[in-house]
Amino acid sequence: MFIHVDWAHLAFNMFSLFFLGQILFVSLYNQFGNVSAMIHFALLYILGGVFASLILFVRNHENAHYNSLGASGAVSAIVFAAILCNPTMKLALLFIPIPIPAYIFGPLYLAFEYFALRRGQGNIAHDAHLGGAIFGILYILFLDPQKGDDFIQLIFN
Repeated sequence: MFIHVDWAHLAFNMFSLFFLGQILFVSLYNQFGNVSAMIHFALLYILGGVFASLILFVRNHENAHYNSLGASGAVSAIVFAAILCNPTMKLALLFIPIPIPAYIFGPLYLAFEYFALRRGQGNIAHDAHLGGAIFGILYILFLDPQKGDDFIQLIFN
């Protein structure tokens, strides 16, 4: 979780962490106060990365040639926790700069990652992205189940 294959990989992860991490931290701060927000943020990042890594390990433990590194799983946990906490914020990808609401962006991104994982091409650990996202969502739902209801209402209204 603390090393990256190249500067671009590191930059993209840290860019996402910086901007969405701030948004998430403000949400956690408003709900729990400063110290608890810092604890929840750290737990979410570290445990999200561990959870994503465990998924990679379970899927690839018999492949001696499999390698994976980077913070993508941990950052994905932060990103999806921020999406669940702030579903109406606008998000866009750097290479597709068309902002859309987070409650639409999140499911589209998860669908893309799922289909990319099924195709199995490239050097991207799509399963780590999915694992981190799932952990981030579950962590926020554990803290505040109402956020899940609010998110579903946005999608279907």
